Amino acid sequence: MLNAHAEVVGRLTREMKDQMGIPLTWYEVLLILYESPTKSRRMHELAEARVLSRSAATRLVDRMVRAGLVDRTDSAVDGRGTNVVMTEEGVALLRRAGRLHLDGIARHFGDFVTEEEAEVLAGVLWRVAEKLRSAEM
Repeated sequence: MLNAHAEVVGRLTREMKDQMGIPLTWYEVLLILYESPTKSRRMHELAEARVLSRSAATRLVDRMVRAGLVDRTDSAVDGRGTNVVMTEEGVALLRRAGRLHLDGIARHFGDFVTEEEAEVLAGVLWRVAEKLRSAEM
């Protein structure tokens, strides 16, 4: 599992950097934001979703703000929190990068498994992840 993951992610990372000019982690952050109904997430939620420390998430978001892909806004819920919001440039880049990423997943993973194997594998991996998450609580 670890070897296959490293190979696939390594290839996806190189393609994203070479063809889109961004790290794969930026794409992942943009995807997390895009999937939110408000196209934004609280900074701590983003850190948790990306399995990053808050300081690492802050540094990552700082770089994405400088690139014009996201903005920070004060939380409307409480003045202490910070939201990370996609910009129009971020949405446009996500759309372009999404095609590359999905194509890469198909070439570097999907081409080597049948649809039935992919369904079984997805079910097993989701179950393991859910069991581990619930055990942490």
